[in-house]
Amino acid sequence: QVQLVESGGGLVQSGGSLRLSCTASGGTFMRTFSRYTMGWFRQVPGKEREFVAALRWSDGNTYYTDSVKGRFTMSRSNVENTVTLQMNSLKPEDTAAYYCAVDLLGRIYEYGYWGQGTQVTVSS
Repeated sequence: QVQLVESGGGLVQSGGSLRLSCTASGGTFMRTFSRYTMGWFRQVPGKEREFVAALRWSDGNTYYTDSVKGRFTMSRSNVENTVTLQMNSLKPEDTAAYYCAVDLLGRIYEYGYWGQGTQVTVSS
């Protein structure tokens, strides 16, 4: 019912910037849930998936993990059902596969739908 497609990953030097995008299909279905949330997670091989940021669609409120506050910004795009994650001042420890997610119940840290992921690599 909801499919997610991420884009914008790549290789960047430490201190550089990248912008990730995530578009969710099934918008009509999603809008029946007034409090749905879109989020970003990241995962390094051998480690658990880590919460990065979230945006609650109904009020635009955003949430970030401490390690990215002040460097990453999640926002709604002008394109329907699309969010972006602007990542500035990137560090090698930001290297990971980044996943977009949607939760129809408005939760911040638990999600029911996931994208395939996009790789972000930050070289030192």
